[in-house]
Amino acid sequence: MIIQIGNIKGGCGKSTLTVNLAALLASKGKDVIIVDADRQGTSSNWCLDRQELDLPRVHHVQAFDNIRDTVLDLGKRYEYVLVDAGGRDSRELRTGLTAVDTLLVPFRPSQPDLDVLPSLQEIILLSRDYNPNLRVRAVLTLAPTNPSVKEVEEAQGYLADYSELLLLKSIVRDRKVYRDSMGMGRGVVEMDNEKAKLEINLLWEEIDGN
Repeated sequence: MIIQIGNIKGGCGKSTLTVNLAALLASKGKDVIIVDADRQGTSSNWCLDRQELDLPRVHHVQAFDNIRDTVLDLGKRYEYVLVDAGGRDSRELRTGLTAVDTLLVPFRPSQPDLDVLPSLQEIILLSRDYNPNLRVRAVLTLAPTNPSVKEVEEAQGYLADYSELLLLKSIVRDRKVYRDSMGMGRGVVEMDNEKAKLEINLLWEEIDGN
């Protein structure tokens, strides 16, 4: 399975989702590789930090510009390929979409993040001209943990109007453990925060089952 985690808006937790899904899959004994197509190299740095630890291996490569052939080749050699595309409308994002099975779009529940939806939907429609079987799933990330804040409900209502993106029920909250684990080369499934562990496990169940 080839999954691209991407958005044309930065700061939505794209690399965080990538490495946490990779750590979860590795913990299940799966053969997983991250294609870091973001020139910031966040996922690559996480993989390098992880190599120093006695944890299940997550392979990684960096690929830029036209990544289609790289992604397709790796898809033949690994059980799971996770593509971390940059948080902007880039050549990497668009060429990756012609090769992957699923696009997972993280959204913060904020108006500036939701404002990119019309442009993103247009990119998805164009990508389906080359990849008609592309699945698109959206997930709310960095969501407030305070139940009195209604941003999540407002975002869910807004996203419901965009038929090209299926919003998953899973929500990834703004928890410090995600930031802590990133700096340690770990996933939250390898930390001691049960709520964060549950979030990532439920997210993967939805991705894998939909």
